[in-house]
Amino acid sequence: MASAPQQQSLPLFYNELEPLSSQAHADYKLRVAEKAPFVVNQHAVPVTVEEFPAVQRFMPIVFSAGEDPVPLGLMGLNEGVNVFFNDEGTLNDPDQPFYVPAYIRRYPCMLARLRPDTDELSLCFDPSAGTIGKFDEGEPLFENGEPTQVVKDILAFNEQFEHAGQRTSLFMKDLKDLDLLTDGETSIQPDGAELPFVYRGFQIVDEKKLNELRGDQLRKIVQNGMLPLIYAHLFSLQLMRDIFAMQVRLNKMPEPQLVPPAA
Repeated sequence: MASAPQQQSLPLFYNELEPLSSQAHADYKLRVAEKAPFVVNQHAVPVTVEEFPAVQRFMPIVFSAGEDPVPLGLMGLNEGVNVFFNDEGTLNDPDQPFYVPAYIRRYPCMLARLRPDTDELSLCFDPSAGTIGKFDEGEPLFENGEPTQVVKDILAFNEQFEHAGQRTSLFMKDLKDLDLLTDGETSIQPDGAELPFVYRGFQIVDEKKLNELRGDQLRKIVQNGMLPLIYAHLFSLQLMRDIFAMQVRLNKMPEPQLVPPAA
């Protein structure tokens, strides 16, 4: 049986991590969750570059602040505000098309490195999620000591997510190497408000720098597929005002102040 990973700072949503084992979890089952309470009050979620074309239809895509930025899909502009999921963790408008990012869909499972001296990743799950456990109902995870198709599918999805994450890291490295990122700011002045709502604390691609790239640099981002991803990000920023309007309709607006949406 594999030992549990060292307790350290866990990714967003995860409270615990336990390696999935045919011995320790021989009688465990997976039950379908009707709700996603872990996304309640989450205003931003990591997205991979492969998801940019889908995400940009519904959410602004920005990059987190700091030395190691990651792409984020904004589900709200203010901390603790999610305009797509209600307080029970179900979609506010389930009849409308919406793309749920893979980071949300992979929970409560993920691939994790159990020991710092190896690059091997093991399939783990968050036992506090309430969807994997010793239940009377649900899909068995193991039969006769072997993983069922349920586990195989979960593993395949998480492997795909890991590979997408690696490609996203390369994309972010190229953005930094080309010095294309700049501090973002959005100011929205609602009708009748004395003060604007100003959002900072995130990064975006600098269009001026993008347009001034040398020929060889431009060829590089065209050939490696970066350019359409960059434009998907830039186009998605137009949704900032749409998300703001949704917050207003849901009565989820704080007092006007400087609030970082993706810190």
